[in-house]
Amino acid sequence: MSTSKAKTPQTMKPATAAKKLGILLSAAPAEFQEGPVSRTELNALQADPPPWLAELRRNGPHPRQVVAAKLRVSISGLARAGITGPLTTAEIEDLKAENPDWLERERATQAEVRKQELRLKQQRPKT
Repeated sequence: MSTSKAKTPQTMKPATAAKKLGILLSAAPAEFQEGPVSRTELNALQADPPPWLAELRRNGPHPRQVVAAKLRVSISGLARAGITGPLTTAEIEDLKAENPDWLERERATQAEVRKQELRLKQQRPKT
């Protein structure tokens, strides 16, 4: 005879939740950083972001993957340019306005990579 156990909620580390939310963990409030985040809590944060989350998403500081996406370059491209830390939305907008040589080069590289990926995807046999 088996006894039924109460289902425990699925949880994740705050760093994982921050990554899924597209925010920098160190910029989040202490209560978010300190304990595990349940799947239900994460879904609630995504569906109805509290003011602190909306502010972080709007103005940053943003983690590298978000910075790379906003600049339309790869994370490796950021590293090649010497950008290793988070940037705010204002700093990202300044970079876009300046449009330095490295940014143009990395955008061209990223566009070429995407073209290659698309070409390879189209060549694969459909299953």
